[in-house]
Amino acid sequence: MSQVPSSSPMPAGLSVPALEQVYDALATAIDDVGEAHTTLFLVKLALLNAQALGDPQLIEAHIQAAMRDL
Repeated sequence: MSQVPSSSPMPAGLSVPALEQVYDALATAIDDVGEAHTTLFLVKLALLNAQALGDPQLIEAHIQAAMRDL
C-alpha cells in the first residue's frame, strides 16, 4: 500500500513553484465560489482528483495526512 510519508508534505513530482501555483489557483477558486459553496467545491475537487489518481488506498492515506495537525 502506498502512503504519503509524514515527513514530506509535498506529493512526489511537484516542484515548489508548481505547488505554489496550485495553491494560488485553489485559493482563488475558493474565493470565487464564495463561502456558501466552498465545502461543495472542495468535495467535488477531491472526487475529481480521486478519480484521476485511481488508487483508493493512496487517497485514504492522503485524507489521513490532510487531517493531521489541523
